[in-house]
Amino acid sequence: MAESLERTAAELSSIADSVARSRERVGGLAEPFRGGDRDDVVVAIHEAERQLRSAERSLSRALRAVR
Repeated sequence: MAESLERTAAELSSIADSVARSRERVGGLAEPFRGGDRDDVVVAIHEAERQLRSAERSLSRALRAVR
């Protein structure tokens, strides 16, 4: 059981890092569209970024639970 928890914690940590990097990348994609006439693009990108941030928090909670 302890080995399984360690493996799960390692996977969750790796996935959380990947999601965090993806969130940062996604957030940067909105920059060229700020102040332009494509507010729809900015809103959609910010929503994706928000959902990735939520996924980060969920993964952090899961990681704390297995540790």
